[in-house]
Amino acid sequence: MATIKRKCDILSKERRSGFIREITTYFEKERGEEIGMLAAGEILDFFQEALSKDMYNRAIEDAKMTIRQNAENLEIDIDLLKNK
Repeated sequence: MATIKRKCDILSKERRSGFIREITTYFEKERGEEIGMLAAGEILDFFQEALSKDMYNRAIEDAKMTIRQNAENLEIDIDLLKNK
């Protein structure tokens, strides 16, 4: 069976299968609707694609903040090494 390469394919097969199961369970329990695995996979693909840029940009901002904080801490540590 051929593997489909999606635009935003960041999940392992196991993780993707788990999310698809969660989506089908959600629709059944919360909405009283039964959807198939294919429909659940399409929903997952849609949200992955729709959210990917925002999530990526947020991760970049978080990394920048962490680097800034580490640089400040490093500067403090270096200042503590000064002879008085």
